[in-house]
Amino acid sequence: MRIAFIGLGNMGGPMASNLARAGYELALFDLDANKTETVQAAGAEAGNSKISITETAAAAAAGADIAFTSLPNPKIIEAVALADGGLLSALHEGAVWIDLSTNNLECERRIRAAAKSRGVEFLDAPVSGGIEGAAAGTLMIMVGGDASVFERCKPVLNKIGNRVMHLGEHGAGYVAKIAQVVLCYLNSVALSEALMLGVKGGVSAETMLGIIQGSTGASYVANRYGPAILDGSYDPGFALGLAHKDMALTLELASSVGATLPMCEQVEAIYKMAVEQFGFDQNHLMAVKILEEQNGTFLRSA
Repeated sequence: MRIAFIGLGNMGGPMASNLARAGYELALFDLDANKTETVQAAGAEAGNSKISITETAAAAAAGADIAFTSLPNPKIIEAVALADGGLLSALHEGAVWIDLSTNNLECERRIRAAAKSRGVEFLDAPVSGGIEGAAAGTLMIMVGGDASVFERCKPVLNKIGNRVMHLGEHGAGYVAKIAQVVLCYLNSVALSEALMLGVKGGVSAETMLGIIQGSTGASYVANRYGPAILDGSYDPGFALGLAHKDMALTLELASSVGATLPMCEQVEAIYKMAVEQFGFDQNHLMAVKILEEQNGTFLRSA
């Protein structure tokens, strides 16, 4: 089986590396050529020399049985797939395109129709589990699309995730990913407000975080991101602009399905303000800094 992997960022790179370690023949493409080196090293470590680096997405997809994409946003997904000389121009009839990105339903309908017109099967298969899960091969993969195509591809998906779920028709994976990831951002803002309330009332930030972690307010966000707030690093593992992108996709999805989400609207506005003030590439918890500046108080451990 020949696999194309397009998009080797913080998530895509580790996922492709796990496929390389599993011994698959891989063709790789990323705009940053340096990002292919880690995947090549993983393949060499496993004794797999069948890894090629290509100069375009189409070149990677040529001859591939499965093409994975892991890309930042719907606009880039469409550009990579639908442009002249893009992904779909090179995939053969009967090949499968699996999009691991976070995407909206409008884009899903367009790219799926384009895939169908070329006889290419399509699965939306966004992932959850963070960079650490991508590296360990323990991601949760939420898949929408034809059940028989899913079953055919599941052995490959099992190499990058340990909880691979078929959720239903096309788009179901994208919906589930957005619906669950939104809690990360809402919880991050809620955590910062709880910490701020405690600190302003005289309880140290470190003590307050410990109380939250051992109470009914305990969460992955409190355990994973709380220390990154208190040490002032704001967690470099994910970009602020990508966090805002996810919140924007949440509101787009809400509009598509007719849902009213007032808390999501408020949190999206906070992340938008943070991107405008601090920049797209800043660490994602810089959104907390908006609250710190409003209160004239930084949440820091002693």
